[in-house]
Amino acid sequence: MPKRTDIKTIMIVGAGPIIIGQACEFDYSGTQAVKALKDEGYRVVLVNSNPATIMTDPEFADATYIEPITPEMVTKILEAERPDAILPTMGGQTALNTCLTLDRDGTFERLGIEMIGARADVIDKAEDRLQFREAMSKIGLESPRSMQVNNREDAATALDMVRLPAIIRPSFTLGGQGGGIAYNREEFFEIVMGGIDASPVSEVLVEESVLGWKEYEMEVVRDKADNCIIICAIENIDPMGVHTGDSITVAPALTLTDKEYQIMRDASIACLREIGVETGGSNVQFAINPKDGRMVVIEMNPRVSRSSALASKATGFPIAKIAAKLAVGYTLDELTNEITGTTPASFEPTIDYVVTKMPRFTFEKFPGTDATLTTSMKSVGEVMSIGRTFAESLQKAYRSMETGLTGLNEVTIPGAHSAKGIDEDAVFAALGQPTPDRLLNIAQAFRLGISADDIQRVTHFDPWFLNQISAIVQAETHVIEAGLPENFDSLMRLKRMGFSDARLAELSDRTEADVAALRDKLDLHPVFKRIDTCAAEFPSQTPYMYSAYEGDSSQLGECEAEPSDREKIMILGGGPNRIGQGIEFDYCCVHAVFALEEAGYETIMVNCNPETVSTDYDTSDRLYFEPLTAEDVIEICKLEQTKGTLKGVIVQFGGQTPLKLAHALEAAGIPILGTSPDAIDLAEDRKRFQKLIQDLGLRQPENAIATSAEEALAAAEELGFPILIRPSYVLGGRAMELVHEMEALTRYINEAVRVSGTSPVLLDRYLQDAIEVDVDALCDREGNVHVAGIMEHIEEAGIHSGDSACSLPPYSLSEPVLAEIRRQTEVLARALKVLGLMNVQYAVKDEEVYLIEVNPRASRTVPFVAKATGVPIAKVAARLMAGEMLADFDLQDHSIPPGHVAVKEAVFPFARFPGVDTLLGPEMKSTGEVMGLDRDFGHAFAKSQLGSGTVVPVEGRVFISVRERDKAAMVEMSRGLVEMGFEIVATSGTARHLADNGIPVDTINKVLEGRPHIVDAMQNGEIQLVFNTTEGVRSIADSYSLRRTALNQRIPYYTTVAGARAAVASIGAMRSGALEVAPLQSYFSIDF
Repeated sequence: MPKRTDIKTIMIVGAGPIIIGQACEFDYSGTQAVKALKDEGYRVVLVNSNPATIMTDPEFADATYIEPITPEMVTKILEAERPDAILPTMGGQTALNTCLTLDRDGTFERLGIEMIGARADVIDKAEDRLQFREAMSKIGLESPRSMQVNNREDAATALDMVRLPAIIRPSFTLGGQGGGIAYNREEFFEIVMGGIDASPVSEVLVEESVLGWKEYEMEVVRDKADNCIIICAIENIDPMGVHTGDSITVAPALTLTDKEYQIMRDASIACLREIGVETGGSNVQFAINPKDGRMVVIEMNPRVSRSSALASKATGFPIAKIAAKLAVGYTLDELTNEITGTTPASFEPTIDYVVTKMPRFTFEKFPGTDATLTTSMKSVGEVMSIGRTFAESLQKAYRSMETGLTGLNEVTIPGAHSAKGIDEDAVFAALGQPTPDRLLNIAQAFRLGISADDIQRVTHFDPWFLNQISAIVQAETHVIEAGLPENFDSLMRLKRMGFSDARLAELSDRTEADVAALRDKLDLHPVFKRIDTCAAEFPSQTPYMYSAYEGDSSQLGECEAEPSDREKIMILGGGPNRIGQGIEFDYCCVHAVFALEEAGYETIMVNCNPETVSTDYDTSDRLYFEPLTAEDVIEICKLEQTKGTLKGVIVQFGGQTPLKLAHALEAAGIPILGTSPDAIDLAEDRKRFQKLIQDLGLRQPENAIATSAEEALAAAEELGFPILIRPSYVLGGRAMELVHEMEALTRYINEAVRVSGTSPVLLDRYLQDAIEVDVDALCDREGNVHVAGIMEHIEEAGIHSGDSACSLPPYSLSEPVLAEIRRQTEVLARALKVLGLMNVQYAVKDEEVYLIEVNPRASRTVPFVAKATGVPIAKVAARLMAGEMLADFDLQDHSIPPGHVAVKEAVFPFARFPGVDTLLGPEMKSTGEVMGLDRDFGHAFAKSQLGSGTVVPVEGRVFISVRERDKAAMVEMSRGLVEMGFEIVATSGTARHLADNGIPVDTINKVLEGRPHIVDAMQNGEIQLVFNTTEGVRSIADSYSLRRTALNQRIPYYTTVAGARAAVASIGAMRSGALEVAPLQSYFSIDF
């Protein structure tokens, strides 16, 4: 049936900030949905609080609301826009839960708005664990034995029924948050009560354990006419017990017989029909007992999910785009498959290659966290790789991860080597733990001589996968013993198994350059295949490619790349999402593509992240889904140079990932666009940079460079504490620390970094109570500079800029200071010969400007500045790199936008890591960000807090406990809070100071002073807001339980004076009247 004409305006709800379990795959699906509905002539309204998304660019939707995704704020937008329909399936669990709330409270009915894509009763049936189980029983599909639990008494009953170990799954949560596996009674009740708290409907399902079973996912699409197709079957290499987002997965399913696959296919479609998913993509998860073949349904997502993004990229089938069109009435047979251009969308995709998805973890950011994987998701990103064989695909995935791996590298299993030889028990202990390195541990166990049967018994991995890993290890052993083969066919055999040049060099004790030279001599290069959705049954119109080694000396593999004869520019993406390098860099890469296409260039994207807009087949002219290593990128460049002109490669937009490749690309004779690699190196190399600063007459905090542990300790003695210490060449403040005493410095040098002549560390005298400032600027080839945005951090200097809230325009800096910041930025840009984007961080103390660091590349603030000022600075930067001038663009000074304030706030994953301290420091810990946009600072800050999930209280009790030097600042704030009707409670020292200044205050015990103390009061719901600043190791340790309780009880908590001041301003704004909403387009007159 053709599209509906009775609806004119459709609202799409986004997913909000990037958090664990809900990453940038929803920017990908949301962007596709907005484009698809606009193409059909609908007016599209979008709400999303995340400024780092492509979908929130003002040219995509007709009205873009960067507002908190809460039922109250979404209601205001609905009242203002009056859409005919709302699409809740593109914004993850956030969008589903928000729309369900609005359906239940009658908002949709009152405003005459229809939910399309999934009705409320369908979402309920799929997401409510009990309803889902009953629905499955009705159609003869088995579920694990389970019981719904809402309190401790029910939990005890459930435990008797399912027995231990038990799996706890909270209803309506994301990425399994709040869930887990319980092996004993104490653990069971702890996880159940935590899960009830995490569930928005206070409900968990206690389920019989299916640990060790095989896990599969089916990605299914259905239309109104009941046409159902399977997009792909995904197999988890990890057995049940590890969240599917944390599992290494493959597509197609590799260990199912055809009969088993058909049974699962039929079950998936029956499941969709019974739940009532009328249109769009869904994901159904199954477990199969390998002993007897018993199959059970685990759960279903009645929306576009993380797996949908993976299935879309794995097959080339654009699930989100098709789902959006099905939601407005089309059927699958009416839509064309854009990859082939000839087949209908009802044609089930087929894949003739192997796709591997590998999760990326950042446990190193959270010291003290247990790195064991459970049913609660902990990974922050993922890579996808494609090969002709499982071995090739797996090894490409490992080298895509950017964790220093070149393949299945050797790892150390603690205690494996004893005086008597191999200690098998130590090996089994390591294999029995599901950790991020589990596959590497399996490979190591094979190297240590452990049998496949023993490994299977302990890990429950399917024997087929174990045999594949064993074959890779055997091939490695042959290279170690016999050396690198010098003939074409023997080397080709190794390359077909996915061995990188770097890995072969390690195994044969040669250099990577030796292996590359040997391949050149033998003329042994990869061929490139197209992702065509149909296993080459029809020709592909879309250049979406992956590399493979194929054929032998008698018959080489066929290359399907067909490079064009146009002038082209290649953009290197950012690889896997991780803390410190996230969606902001993908945003910059996509903008570069759009800008260069507008300028008439052919654009080529190279990236390996399946969640992103950059790896959508219709973003760039040509897409290579490949690891971002020198070997892989150089092979693509050489291929593209065979026809047309490769004008250059852009390495500035993908964060640290492509920057690391700049020297290798330059050495291979490949032109780099933008700032020269040498200038980037100058800014990163602490010694060279320091000399430049002295030559320019700019000020830095007192500092020293140390190339040995002795030098570092001596420098600290001279500088005095506290000291900020950091290594060279890092992103996201990796291994950066604020140390307060010599003992902590000694520990840092011994444990955190290897200090050497080639990797020195920088010690900075920490500027106490300084204001940190972030500046983004553009520079062209003639040295003309445009300051695009000046952001004032709300947290003080010393907290990583990615974790600090910031305001644009600055809210407390004087005009002379801003003028000096502009001057220094221009001087630096010219001195570094920046071409394109540059980010500078300053600290301001007593009206003096100190330079902290310069990054002559795109930074994570670029999307925020673009949204706050209305200037698409990443697009302009790309055009500058291609040779245009700043004068070609109409860039007035938008760095201080007229009439509005934008506040960026960071979002943290602490709730997923029990036991981790929430105190912020110089190492970045946030996973994402939100933006608050309004006419003044107080309202904008309030919106940023709501968007990040923080409650802004308008009444109640405020607890204040601050260090000595902050007490004076608290007097004014406390007075303001009392005038607004709040009660103040404080610890003895702070209370005395406040009382002496005429503030009514109650005294409460610190935790160490005995009970009842402040944590008791917080747990009893007596405290609505906390201001707590600390200093020194002892004080920080003493107040840990306070911070953790605030997190668990969801009490807003501010650990800096500036943060507390901003909170008071936002409370004042909230009390002065309700927050208003306005589309982004109403703030600017500029086109992106």
